[in-house]
Order: sequence, then C-alpha cells, then structure tokens
Amino acid sequence: QVQVVESGGGLVQAGGSLKLSCTASGLRYEHPTMAWFRQVPGKEREGVACINWDGTYTYYADSVKGRFTISRNNAKNTMYLQMNNLELPDTAMYYCAANGRCGDHGHYTDFDYWGLGTQVTVSS
Repeated sequence: QVQVVESGGGLVQAGGSLKLSCTASGLRYEHPTMAWFRQVPGKEREGVACINWDGTYTYYADSVKGRFTISRNNAKNTMYLQMNNLELPDTAMYYCAANGRCGDHGHYTDFDYWGLGTQVTVSS
C-alpha cells in the first residue's frame, strides 16, 4: 500500500522559515520523481518545486525561486522543502506528490500518488 505523508507545516510570520518533509512508502519505484504543490481555496493547484530521482535536477516555480529549496534523502525515503523569506501569498495547503514528471515554470504532470497535505500559514 502506497503512503505519502507530509509534515512540518504551521504558522509563521512573514520573512520567517519553515521546512516541510514528505515520506513516501510502498512505491513500486524506489526513488521516483517527487514534487511539492500548493493550493488555496478557490484557486487551481500550483506546482512549487520538483526533484528527480537522485536530486541532480531540481525545478522551481518562478514565484519561489531563490527562496525555496527542494531536496531529498533517498536513504530515508524522504523529500524536503526548505522555505525561507516566506511571504503572505505563500499561505496554502502544501501537497507532496510522487511518481510524475518535472517541467519548467511549475509545470509538473502525471503524478500518481499524493499526500493529504500540510497547511502553511504566513502572517503579517
């Protein structure tokens, strides 16, 4: 049974930092491409960051470049999203996804497995 579980969300002041984690288990492919998405009510889901199987290629949405860093530790089956200099528009539910394709400008597609999300709220 595939399980994708996010953690690390919370409330933070603008300019602060948070680190999200995502653990995936039960996948057929041991180290799949993984990504972070986010969504706010009433808006479409947005691709935030994406990473290939060994971390040699990373992709970022234009809105988070220079502030967010995606990484992974395959020995722990865990992916991370370090978020620095958070801004009010970063407030969203953040979702981890596994086994898909990375693309430019947040265009990440065909992800098969999803977590339930972790809420990030940035306050002024």
